[in-house]
Amino acid sequence: MEKYDFLGLAAERYSCRKYKPEPLSREEVETLLKAAALAPTGCNLQPWRIMVIRSAEGLAKAKRATSYTFDAPCILAVMACNNEGWTRRFDGKSCRVIDAAIVTTHIILQAAAMGLGTCWVMSFDPKAFAEDFGLDASLEPVALVPVGRPAEDARPSGLHSVSRDIKELVSYK
Repeated sequence: MEKYDFLGLAAERYSCRKYKPEPLSREEVETLLKAAALAPTGCNLQPWRIMVIRSAEGLAKAKRATSYTFDAPCILAVMACNNEGWTRRFDGKSCRVIDAAIVTTHIILQAAAMGLGTCWVMSFDPKAFAEDFGLDASLEPVALVPVGRPAEDARPSGLHSVSRDIKELVSYK
């Protein structure tokens, strides 16, 4: 396995809010889905599902649930399975939503490695999304990920390179 500059990839990746209209190829979508399938989950139970939204009708439905689609040609909806997933025995905490978040991270980092833009969208109406897409109570929409080729004038937000001091975030005991 060749070595990668993960920190460089993580630093360069940003929330893209402007896309070119050209669609993703089937191979590009499949690569993103392969990255999702490689994400670690509790006991490898993979309590997640992904809906690939590419049709004009599907993209219009997604716009009813959020104004943050940024006219991307594809949206990956990451969902947690409510009846699946590992549960911590000490307090009954399920990791299904955490697992879906890890899957989302794999998708956005793989997309960045492919030169694609993404934005992790949590600002959406999950009830409206579930209704429009016919989801039953077994699936909880966790994140919407608009994905595509960044527009020529797409830029990171001003907060992209702002971080709290690492000393505020980490402790050693």
